[in-house]
Amino acid sequence: MAEITLVAETGRTTGSRSARRLRADGRIPGVVYGPGVDPIAVSVSARELRGALTTDAGLNAVLSLKVGGERYLTMARELQRHPVRGSVTHVDFQVVDPNREVTAEVQITLVGEALEVTRGDGVVEQQLFSLTVRARPADIPTHLEVDISELVIGAAVRVSDIALPATVTTDVDPEAVVAAGQPPRVQAAEEAPAEGEEAAGEEAAGGEEGAAPAEAPAAGGDESGGES
Repeated sequence: MAEITLVAETGRTTGSRSARRLRADGRIPGVVYGPGVDPIAVSVSARELRGALTTDAGLNAVLSLKVGGERYLTMARELQRHPVRGSVTHVDFQVVDPNREVTAEVQITLVGEALEVTRGDGVVEQQLFSLTVRARPADIPTHLEVDISELVIGAAVRVSDIALPATVTTDVDPEAVVAAGQPPRVQAAEEAPAEGEEAAGEEAAGGEEGAAPAEAPAAGGDESGGES
């Protein structure tokens, strides 16, 4: 993963009023922090930040951040966004060691066509859209591909089926489902009894089992009558 250079300015005053002025001027307030680095209040160009974080690497891009006369290897670890517009309002740059592993979320992309699922009128249901991995900053994949060509109805592709690069590991449960072949939704609905029907069936069965047997009528009429 190539490094992206980003220039940050220091000396900004903190506070919401100052931050609003910066954003009005097309700059985003932020902070640089990390091991052995005292937090530094900075600001970066909104357009340059957007360009740096919209490459294939996304938020896992390794940023070479120029701060005054210093240069820090960083990653954008926390972005605050406007609740309506969705634009970035603040960014945290974490200083990283190129030789030490970091944790990152990597997008999962399904590839191939599940022909057996399609022929059975089923659907492919993706249940896991990203995977938490550990790797050195430069070794973080831009995405992870999962082949669903052999998927059939009733089966699943799991985390253990993902081919991770040799330099990447994950602590996610290997049995976690990434994608599953599901039967047609109409068929699934027909096979599953409605709650009311199931309860009514159970009550009827219980009533039949608990009912007392009817008495048999006495044979031969009334035998207790005396002689006249």
